[in-house]
Amino acid sequence: MTPGEELLFLALGGSGEIGMNVNLYGCRGKWLMADLGLTFADTDYPGVDLILPDLEFIEQRMDDLVGIVLTHGHEDHIGALPYLAADLKVPLYATPFTAGLIAGKLEEEGLTGQVALRIIERGGTIDLDPFRVTYVPLAHSIPEGNGLMIETPFGNIFHTGDWKIDETPVLGLPSSAETMAGIGDAGVLALVCDSTNVFQDKASGSESGVHAGLLEAVMKAKGRVLVTTFASNAARLETIGRVALETGRRVCVAGRSLDRILKVAKATGYLRDFPEPVRFDEAMMLPKQELLIIATGGQGEARAALARIAFGQHELKLVEGDTVIFSSKQIPGNEIAIGRIMNALSDIGTLIVTDRQAHVHVSGHPGRPELEAMYRWIRPQILVPVHGEIRHMREQARFGLAQGIPHAVVQRNGDLIRLAPDGPEKIGEERIGRLVLDGDVILPADGSTINERRKIAINGLITVAVPVDGEGRLAGRVLVRPFGVPIEEDRDDFLADATDAAERAYEPTRDVEKLREAVRLAVRRCATLWTGKKPVVEVMLVEVAQ
Repeated sequence: MTPGEELLFLALGGSGEIGMNVNLYGCRGKWLMADLGLTFADTDYPGVDLILPDLEFIEQRMDDLVGIVLTHGHEDHIGALPYLAADLKVPLYATPFTAGLIAGKLEEEGLTGQVALRIIERGGTIDLDPFRVTYVPLAHSIPEGNGLMIETPFGNIFHTGDWKIDETPVLGLPSSAETMAGIGDAGVLALVCDSTNVFQDKASGSESGVHAGLLEAVMKAKGRVLVTTFASNAARLETIGRVALETGRRVCVAGRSLDRILKVAKATGYLRDFPEPVRFDEAMMLPKQELLIIATGGQGEARAALARIAFGQHELKLVEGDTVIFSSKQIPGNEIAIGRIMNALSDIGTLIVTDRQAHVHVSGHPGRPELEAMYRWIRPQILVPVHGEIRHMREQARFGLAQGIPHAVVQRNGDLIRLAPDGPEKIGEERIGRLVLDGDVILPADGSTINERRKIAINGLITVAVPVDGEGRLAGRVLVRPFGVPIEEDRDDFLADATDAAERAYEPTRDVEKLREAVRLAVRRCATLWTGKKPVVEVMLVEVAQ
């Protein structure tokens, strides 16, 4: 699909899901990409941590891609860049803080100098013919959140990225109501808008309002205090650092991502007054009431600092009477993992404080009052909800129409939408997909490797080694080895039965594959009779010298 005299929108990720945001705009033969994020794997992807978008659609049209504009530095918006951006061979555009995070990621992957990274000042404009993109500062839970004003020959688009209204932000200065209304006055064809908190009847609240709640919670604490929050929330780090100073506690930072954020933030003019952290060994020598730990892992990540501390696998230790403050909200789907960490912390005897007990967190996404204000400022002809599950996007479409927006389009990843002329209209469906980062290798999420791993995880694996002589005759006893098959108490009896089944099925033939399949089926039938499972069975013919 090559865009003609029209304005097209195509999501390759982030529509119908929260995470992995990738949006394309097409006009006069060219495409512009907004964000290139990832999402985190769940139990459907055994052995995998990261999931990336499949960019086949735009990879087939790389010569028509004019650039990638990044709204802000969260992983679901920039996380796939180190793995996919080099192949696209176009420049990346980001404001200084986001660019610093991207530069660190590219350096870790050995891509420094191989991907063009161009820094755009806040409020800056770039011409990427036929698109003209202006960065519009918006508040979010990370420094330098930006909306994108995308001017095209067929109308203007305001692409919000992730945002909220915060009139008293801790870091940075988002756009004023007057600035936003001015964008609306210029005429906006389509508002492409964050849907995450559409079911929230109240506004998200100001980041500065968290200070009092955190201060009170830390002042009540008798022993050590650990605060866990999203590493990228530099404003929250500023608040926690301030609370530490106000309560006479030294700060200790646990987590590589926190170290990275602090480094980039200071290099770009933020967190200049953040207290100098103490090392782990120094921290454990301090009187308990003089230490405040900031740790990653509030979403239950098994390898993050909080989990390792909770299970006694870290240099930093907590004991009965210490306090752990979750200065974050549970992301849907993480409840079990977070509960596991909280149970471990409770077993130690720590006091747990969440946003249910104290005002220690505010969201970075807009509730209904904020959405209503955005609609009033921007006054679009078309609302395109993104960044949400289907229920979020459909609700925002209903809400926008009820607020007087003339048109709303609920699209999913892969839906090709013509915005102008005569839009909105779905004009096709393009192939989408997922990739997984498995170790250092990028693979299809529905490919043979992951499918085999799922089968093995569910049913187990049996290897069968069949010794044969030079004439193809059986040259000894078959060797059967089960892995993850539920035959613990009857293992010897099962092995004898499976071995007999394999040897009975073996009939010398020139068709080696047919012979291997006969043995495989015989062993699997035996396993099914014993266990009710259908394990993966791998048969190897081993030639034995006579």
